[in-house]
Amino acid sequence: MRYERSDLMIGTVREGLQALVEGQHGDPFSILGRHQYGDLTIVRAFLPGALSVQVVEADTSKVLAELETIHEGGLFAGVTGSTTPYLFRIRWPDAVQETEDPYSFAPLLGDLDLHLIAQGTHYELGRTLGAIPMEVDGVEGVRFAVWAPNARRVSAVGDFNSWDGRRHPMRLRPQAGIWELFVPRLTHGERYKFEIIDAHGNLLPQKADPVARASEAAPSTASIVASSKPFRWTDEEWMRARRADLIGDGAISVYEVHPGSWVRITDEGNRVLDWVELSQRLVPYAESLGFTHIELLPIMEHPFGGSWGYQPLGLFAPTGRYGTPEDFAYFVDRCHQAGIGVILDWVPAHFPTDVWGLARFDGTALYEHEDPREGFHRDWNTLIYNLGRNEVKGFLIASALEWLEHFHIDGLRVDAVASMLYRDYSRNEGEWIPNRYGGRENLETVEFLKHLNSIIHDRCPHAFMVAEESTAWPDVTKKPEEGGLGFDFKWNMGWMHDTLHYMQDDPVYRKYHHHAMTFGMIYAYSERFMLPLSHDEVVHGKGSLLGKMPGDHWQKLANLRAYYGFMWGHPGKKLLFMGGEIAQETEWSHDASVHWDLLDRPDHAGLQRLVGDLNRLYTQEPALQFGDLHHEGFEWAVADDAENSVYAMLRSAEDRSAYILIASNFTPLPRHGYRIGVPVEGRWDVVLNTDAAIYGGSNFGQVEAWTERQPAHGKAFSVSLVLPPLATVFLRQKQ
Repeated sequence: MRYERSDLMIGTVREGLQALVEGQHGDPFSILGRHQYGDLTIVRAFLPGALSVQVVEADTSKVLAELETIHEGGLFAGVTGSTTPYLFRIRWPDAVQETEDPYSFAPLLGDLDLHLIAQGTHYELGRTLGAIPMEVDGVEGVRFAVWAPNARRVSAVGDFNSWDGRRHPMRLRPQAGIWELFVPRLTHGERYKFEIIDAHGNLLPQKADPVARASEAAPSTASIVASSKPFRWTDEEWMRARRADLIGDGAISVYEVHPGSWVRITDEGNRVLDWVELSQRLVPYAESLGFTHIELLPIMEHPFGGSWGYQPLGLFAPTGRYGTPEDFAYFVDRCHQAGIGVILDWVPAHFPTDVWGLARFDGTALYEHEDPREGFHRDWNTLIYNLGRNEVKGFLIASALEWLEHFHIDGLRVDAVASMLYRDYSRNEGEWIPNRYGGRENLETVEFLKHLNSIIHDRCPHAFMVAEESTAWPDVTKKPEEGGLGFDFKWNMGWMHDTLHYMQDDPVYRKYHHHAMTFGMIYAYSERFMLPLSHDEVVHGKGSLLGKMPGDHWQKLANLRAYYGFMWGHPGKKLLFMGGEIAQETEWSHDASVHWDLLDRPDHAGLQRLVGDLNRLYTQEPALQFGDLHHEGFEWAVADDAENSVYAMLRSAEDRSAYILIASNFTPLPRHGYRIGVPVEGRWDVVLNTDAAIYGGSNFGQVEAWTERQPAHGKAFSVSLVLPPLATVFLRQKQ
């Protein structure tokens, strides 16, 4: 029995078919696929460029129907007498293809998924949205899903359909604004994007997937279907040893690294190392220097290398610059096998304006604020996440959990927290909108950070969160239930600025700024602090750490050695940016390597050795750890000797069973017979002297001191020391 073309269009209207062919139809499942009209079973397919299309039975390959062309734009339809699973046999000009019909599959995302996404509490977005390889009804393929509630039409595009947005329009799940489509016979490795028509009918630039788990390396911009095969981890021992109750109690010494400029291979076009090479070179290097953690500048996918990753667009994808997601997991695994934790810089504050990214994703301000007084950073030319929107908060929290749970990351350092907390951040009067109480505090950010840290500490109790917060916002590291933001640590930017300013002074003038080195202890226990000498201090014309030091080359190195000794003796966790450990002479460039050739010079190699010895002393001595977070473990032995620019700190173990005395002389004059009060009598051994010859120093000083019953600094006992010039010495009480 033959049916006329009008019969094949039962149940729809000619205008709908035209809209589909033109790529304007927002409900393709109402036309395409198999539909029942009374006794008739009709199958329609839109396959521009196809010469002919047959419907064949999936199990037997029996031809069920020869589809007719009902629109010259590539729309085919026909009547079948079967409701069994079917395939299309498509004859193209140069090949014949057999595949399942994407429009024969039922909705895949469940109501609970949609409810949680809309509520902002779906924390497995990386396994729900985006491109997920899976098997549906025995068919292998990829499920695409994306949040675009204000779009008229969304399509999955890629190499698999010649980037033609008409070919795979998606199904809208209106209760959450999610569009989804299962495309059979695709697998991981496919490049893709989403093509979106906004509510006004405008075709937007093709968008990368906000939840892509892999991406092309810049300057290419496509998302890549990531494998769903679990990585084979071998860090079980490390994972078992991680305990929430130990966060912060021990030594934390962080080596901050920009992966793309730690080492470059100059004779291979100045190329960067990939994750496998970094695991072979960076991991043993950090281990040899005694660092407990490696912190990576943002490795989430970012379009502009010169942003160092701080303008990311792919918050679920390791950048393709250094290899695949599996390669990155391998790097983390190797770190853990070496006993080194991994911290990632993570940026929930803002994102770049690239048209293929998140900006006006569905034609509206979806991820960002509509009003630029709330939603645009002029300093960075970036857009600000709208944290008043549930879906955006859920997106960011799911991103954080992706790294912590699926990549075994040990901590996140949250960038630019100050810019998030204040509505008037870097804005003049009239350029910002007050909160509902008329204040400058960003209440949505406060709620978001509390919720973020609560969720992370509940699901990942072993992980720690670090805030880069440069103001005096209170209780950053207090628990949310106690009114705080819930971070585990805060970068002590005030300590860093004060002490670097002091160290840049000529020693002649340091006595006039003596308080700069002691001021940090006034507030040292108001938060849980990390002392950062980060990348920010060696860029934008600031020079290197060595370049900040006064004097000739020997004095510069001596000052830097003494400063490191003071820092490692001072309460607070430690962070040092790469290159600082070898006293790089010029400021950091993200397009070049650390200047490793400096290690051919004994004085620079000596400073590198000093950093390793400081780390080992820190990790071995409980007396250097307890006072990091507990005021009972620290006291000034000498804090007021401005005239001689001498400081002395006394650190103790929790049970007072061990003491370390740290004395710093920040002048080029040695101090003979310098008396310091100590709490117990006996012998005090010099366990580290930054002026030692092995570090490039003058080898001045002593190896031990015996207490005398001569009161000093409120103590019944004291030691008489020889303080080397421009040096810090560590003395341990002999047990």
